Amino acid sequence: MQIRNAEKKDAQQILNLLSQVLELHAAIRPDLFISGTTKYTEDELNRIFTDPSRRTYVAVDENDVVLGYAFCEIKEYLRFNNIVPHTELYIDDLCVDSSARGQQIGKQLFQFVQETARQMGCYEITLNVWTGNDGAKAFYEKMGMHPQSTHMELIL
Repeated sequence: MQIRNAEKKDAQQILNLLSQVLELHAAIRPDLFISGTTKYTEDELNRIFTDPSRRTYVAVDENDVVLGYAFCEIKEYLRFNNIVPHTELYIDDLCVDSSARGQQIGKQLFQFVQETARQMGCYEITLNVWTGNDGAKAFYEKMGMHPQSTHMELIL
């Protein structure tokens, strides 16, 4: 397995993985997520792949088949009165193909993102996990992450 920057040729395979993630979220929160859709379109993916404030990494096998991805955003907090200036690498989405789980691909992707964040001089890595996605929460905790804040809601 190799981890590299996502390219235009990867868009269709990434869309398949985005569909897997969406279906998981739609099962947890059908009031918010629409089954049969994806977070991004192919055009949006191609824009993301070239956006300098974003990084998309793919884990590929020896045949260059995408086994997983990590969408990341660089967030800089420089001009706030109440926040220490710092840069974070926000993981917008991380997914491993359902047929490739259990092969440490997610761990390798996360470690790659972690090393990249260190090289960029980031202070932290952040992400959001939906309540009910217990597998993802356990995975990120195993990677050393812990809650930073709690986003709450009141459905009306």
